[in-house]
Amino acid sequence: MPAPLNPFKHSLAQGQTLFGCWLGLADTLTTELVGTAGFDWLVIDGEHAPNDLRSITAQLQVLEASNSHAVVRVPLGETYLIKQVLDAGAQTVLVPMVDSADQARQLVRDVTYPPHGDRGVGYAVSRAGRFSMTADYGTTADAQICLLVQVESLRGLAALDDILKVEGVDGVFIGPADLAADMGHMGDLMHGEVQSAIMDALTRIAASGKAGGILSTNDIMTQAALAAGARFVAVGADVLLLSHAAQALATKWKNTLK
Repeated sequence: MPAPLNPFKHSLAQGQTLFGCWLGLADTLTTELVGTAGFDWLVIDGEHAPNDLRSITAQLQVLEASNSHAVVRVPLGETYLIKQVLDAGAQTVLVPMVDSADQARQLVRDVTYPPHGDRGVGYAVSRAGRFSMTADYGTTADAQICLLVQVESLRGLAALDDILKVEGVDGVFIGPADLAADMGHMGDLMHGEVQSAIMDALTRIAASGKAGGILSTNDIMTQAALAAGARFVAVGADVLLLSHAAQALATKWKNTLK
């Protein structure tokens, strides 16, 4: 039995545009709930959310019953962290702070089994290999792993064309918040210089044949990103959805007393 098809990777290869949402509450019930909403993909965030390997694994388990594909963002591009989330069953990995083609090439090795990569061979006892039930996992898994790298600094933008030439990188996600900060516009993602840099990067990614990604909760920015060629677009986050709805509800009723 081979490794299961990665529908996210397959859809991107077919040129489809996929809409997603960020999961930062690190809670299985929330993840299950958002998994019923109809998003194409969901990011289990290991960088800025209070997730660890066990909570990531638990969320992968609940999303297995969902039509939303699980993307795991690791906290940084370390071989051992990537190995752990792959063995936990992740098929798509998002790696932050990629600033060079050399980094990207090592990440490709991290998600690839020997002799072409550095991923440790332990699938027989892992969730990824169905605990030895997927007999052909080792020889078929590489083709179903999707590697997404985040470019989110001026150094990364300068190296973007070289990163795009790295075989094995399936998509490049532009991190708007870190990029804005690095450009001297902390918190101002809609600044003209930041927007210009983002849209130029997305255009270059699309021209390379790879998939471009972005997180945007601003409709104007989202539409511009789609026009620039972005194909995996996160349009919200569970934290923000809950926070904004709770604030609006509290304000609505408190205002009735004024």
